[in-house]
Amino acid sequence: MKVCIIGASGYTGAELARLVHNHPRLSLDAVMVSARSGDAGKPLSDVHGYLNNQIHLPLQALDESTLHTLASSYDCIFLATPHEASHDWASSLLQGSAKVFDLSGAFRLQDKHVFAQHYGFEHQHPDTLSEAVYGLAEWYADEIANAQIVAVPGCYPTASLLATKPLMQAELLDPSHFPIINAVSGVSGAGRKAALNNSFCEVSLQAYGILAHRHTPEIAAYLGAPVIFTPHLGNFKRGILATITCKLKYGLKLSDVEDAFNTAYAHQPLVRMRSSPAKIDDVVGQPFCDLHWQYDPSTGYLIVTSAIDNLLKGAASQAIQCANLACGWSMTEGLTRNAV
Repeated sequence: MKVCIIGASGYTGAELARLVHNHPRLSLDAVMVSARSGDAGKPLSDVHGYLNNQIHLPLQALDESTLHTLASSYDCIFLATPHEASHDWASSLLQGSAKVFDLSGAFRLQDKHVFAQHYGFEHQHPDTLSEAVYGLAEWYADEIANAQIVAVPGCYPTASLLATKPLMQAELLDPSHFPIINAVSGVSGAGRKAALNNSFCEVSLQAYGILAHRHTPEIAAYLGAPVIFTPHLGNFKRGILATITCKLKYGLKLSDVEDAFNTAYAHQPLVRMRSSPAKIDDVVGQPFCDLHWQYDPSTGYLIVTSAIDNLLKGAASQAIQCANLACGWSMTEGLTRNAV
């Protein structure tokens, strides 16, 4: 299966290139950047040295006038691009037979008014938006398998939803109490483009986007309940740790919680239910989500910790999971043997 990655010079794009290169059924045929990128023309391995002696493809400058030809030239196209670029390009890329996997937020929110409020521009492609399937692989596998365009979830929503959807599915959550999600991410989540506020030497552990972060409506939409979500930026490179506080319905037992998670994930190889609190070191460089929970039946409060690599399970490896499903393969194809 021929693959093109657009936006390959970024952190997520480079991880995608590595995963595709090592995948037994995918062929990395092209890596592209915008025509304005200073990386255009450079070998990808010059931009990301850890790919040296692996990937020798040059970063091609994308000619937007040829988008429709890409749609017929490749089997899978990954968009590791800004929201605006994905929004503008996806419809043209769907004109051929290619399956499109968009890692931006352009097609995750079906409510156009909520989208405009949180992304700062009006959505102009309602038909493409209505076709897009949300790519939380463990929960929407059947829909992904039949989709031509998949909106790969954000990293914070992935960690948060994998921790809370089993509780919602089993009807354990007390609807009068919003789940409270506090999550901290490494600085790679802000992307490769230099900015003072995410410069490693400037970052101190701090909350941001309080009561206004664009991932809040994404989490709420796919959980099916309002949440209070507070992201934090930490002074480390990669990984996300989410700590979620939930109030459960009266009279529930620990066994009810365990049954909910086991029903959801006992046969999901990329979600690991751990006997101790999840931690970032166990998932960095890995395609897994680690979950742990502790419950106090006397108060009805449940604490769930969820850890992922924001560039992998929160982006690139989840996109590969979706591609595997869309191509009719095992969800783990090319992932579990190529972790670093």
